[in-house]
Amino acid sequence: MLTGIVKFYNESKGFGFIIDDESQNDVFVHATGLVDKVEQNDKVSFEVKEGKKGLNAFNVRKA
Repeated sequence: MLTGIVKFYNESKGFGFIIDDESQNDVFVHATGLVDKVEQNDKVSFEVKEGKKGLNAFNVRKA
């Protein structure tokens, strides 16, 4: 599991970005990848998989 901080999340649009603690890269997150409700600046743990446009976070939980 990776860890990071929610950089941005728009609940009405159902997507956002997480900053990965290790690489400092942005990782896309869609509402379908969430286990817990998240908000901006929440500390989270997550897994990643390759999507059509890059890495996607899934199994996202508040840390």
